[in-house]
Amino acid sequence: MSKQINVALIGNPNTGKTSVFNALTGLHQKVGNYPGITVEKKEGICKLPRGVKAHIIDLPGTYSLNASSLDENVVIELLLNKTDKDYPDVAIVVSDVENLKRNLLLFTQIKDLEIPCILAINMSDRMKHKGISLDIAYLEEQLKTKIALISTRKNEGIDTLKQLITDYKELSVTPCLNASEIDKEYFDRLRSTFPNQLLYKLWLVITQDVNFGKLERKEMEAISSFKTKSSSNLKRLQQKETIKRYQFINNVLKKGQTIDALQAKSLRAKIDKILTHKVWGYLIFAFILLTIFQAIYDWSSIPMDFIDSAFASLSEWTKNALPQGAFTDLIAEGIIPGLGGIVIFIPQIAFLFLFIAILEESGYMSRVVFLMDRIMRRFGLSGKSVVPLISGTACAIPAIMATRNIESWKERLITILVTPFTTCSARLPVYLIIIALVIPEGRFFGLSYQALTLMLLYLIGFGTAIVSAYILNKILKIKNKSFFVVEMPNYKLPMFKNVALTVLEKTKSFVFGAGKIILAISIVLWFLASYGPGEDFNNAEEIVKTEYASQNLSEEDLSQKVASHKLEHSFIGITGRAIEPVIRPLGYDWKIGIAIVSSFAAREVFVGTLATIYSVGSDEEETIKNRMAGEVNPILGGPLFNLASGISLLLFYAFAMQCMSTLAIVKKETNSWKWPTLQLVIMTVIAYIAALIAYQFLK
Repeated sequence: MSKQINVALIGNPNTGKTSVFNALTGLHQKVGNYPGITVEKKEGICKLPRGVKAHIIDLPGTYSLNASSLDENVVIELLLNKTDKDYPDVAIVVSDVENLKRNLLLFTQIKDLEIPCILAINMSDRMKHKGISLDIAYLEEQLKTKIALISTRKNEGIDTLKQLITDYKELSVTPCLNASEIDKEYFDRLRSTFPNQLLYKLWLVITQDVNFGKLERKEMEAISSFKTKSSSNLKRLQQKETIKRYQFINNVLKKGQTIDALQAKSLRAKIDKILTHKVWGYLIFAFILLTIFQAIYDWSSIPMDFIDSAFASLSEWTKNALPQGAFTDLIAEGIIPGLGGIVIFIPQIAFLFLFIAILEESGYMSRVVFLMDRIMRRFGLSGKSVVPLISGTACAIPAIMATRNIESWKERLITILVTPFTTCSARLPVYLIIIALVIPEGRFFGLSYQALTLMLLYLIGFGTAIVSAYILNKILKIKNKSFFVVEMPNYKLPMFKNVALTVLEKTKSFVFGAGKIILAISIVLWFLASYGPGEDFNNAEEIVKTEYASQNLSEEDLSQKVASHKLEHSFIGITGRAIEPVIRPLGYDWKIGIAIVSSFAAREVFVGTLATIYSVGSDEEETIKNRMAGEVNPILGGPLFNLASGISLLLFYAFAMQCMSTLAIVKKETNSWKWPTLQLVIMTVIAYIAALIAYQFLK
């Protein structure tokens, strides 16, 4: 048995499916999107006994095969299409030992598709604590499957699960129950019309509007007739099907599962009462946020200083070790400073993802969603909008994709339009370097001014998103009716492996995604800054020597004047001078203008761009921060990055749509250029006005 087998991980949200995926695949996993759609696709490789390899695909969480979102459609379409390269040889339905009844609904539906199916009952380590006991042999007999009782936290039962996957051909494909009994006449007619098709697959095609592989035109027409003739009854039949399945599940669990009701009661309700309280809930959430931002600064300062000085030393070493010439200058002044401008922020970005992962793994994030629904409803949103808004702190792109779970088009559109206001991790490098330059290092009640400033920027972004949502809710004339439902998972200690893999995956994605753009832009910027047209650039040395002939400048001062003159008359200098009149009222010079324009590719490019520009012609072993701190305002004198210009820049990036990838995903999600164009124009105007007012007031 040498071929690779396909294994689909299926289950309700919050059953620990990701933990099972991580336990099976470890580091052998990758994340992408399904072709043509913005639904995340997680897949990995698992080594099984007897040298067998399993291709594991972690399907989006779904409560049943009655799809209500794009995520759930993905699950159904894969399970219906045998020609798909990912079609499973075996399905693992992951269930939570405390919610077995609800989880088994999906299991019985998948059994009806006659796919070899394993039931993995997760969190078995909680059974004793919750007063739960299971008769595995009886459950296996009634459910016509094999059961793996597992605990990903204690790494128990994983080997058993792997063995069951290896022996998948021995699994029964017989359904648990005969669901067609809900309307015998209707299903008999369906069976006789399509004698060669699986009955439950036909039923899903009729009720779900999903693709069904290669059906002939006549067959599709026949299916359409079943839809139209019974359209009024379809919903009623679906309800009857669900009731019948739950009747079967209840009967099985009466004997197969025992729960000690008194022991099952836990502290969860008491903790929920505090964490979702209308006063204490918000105070606790605010305290947690403050702690996170303080930790981001305190914990990452040492590795950041090390990385900063290491890249400065590497740049200087490269200049000295390699032969002089354009190639050496490109490496020392373009590539190394450009990459240094992003690598320096890895510690802080990793810590941000670490805290988000811990909040999600512990079950607290769902309480935040519930808590914030009270506020959201007043602004034309629902609690479900909080998920994209909070996940927008990592990146606006997956956050906008996450709006697919919002049923109401109006709520979804508003959430898409306001999500880019939330502070994403790409803005973090800009915030951190500017805050370090212009905000003093004192403390207020133990919290540093810099951490408080960072939190304030996050709150400004979130507050702007909420206010914008309120305005859009009043302006957009779209009918809206929706209900808010959120599942509260059990509290649990975050698993180190899950958190570590999340941090590694997200940070790697951020660094490599940004790194490609920064490397390309750094090379282009170095070229534009190192070459220029006309005599002003080519004869820079003679012009400077003539201009400063009366002053006895040292060799070092003279070379700096030449480098500065060349930079000013280079291609990038000429471009910067052209846009300077527009940005001068905001307190920026042409170099900052170039950084703002280039950062439209990705916000984090701002720091890398300045690092590249300031490195061109610089011979001193200086860090990025020191170079920026040493910049002088050519009009007013004094530091270019002072409180006025710093706050102006922070506010500009807090409000501006500085990311072409986000615009592209908004276009894809709304299927129109109208909304991303409006988004770009309005956010840029807000950013410009806010930055202008801040600078003019503070200067």
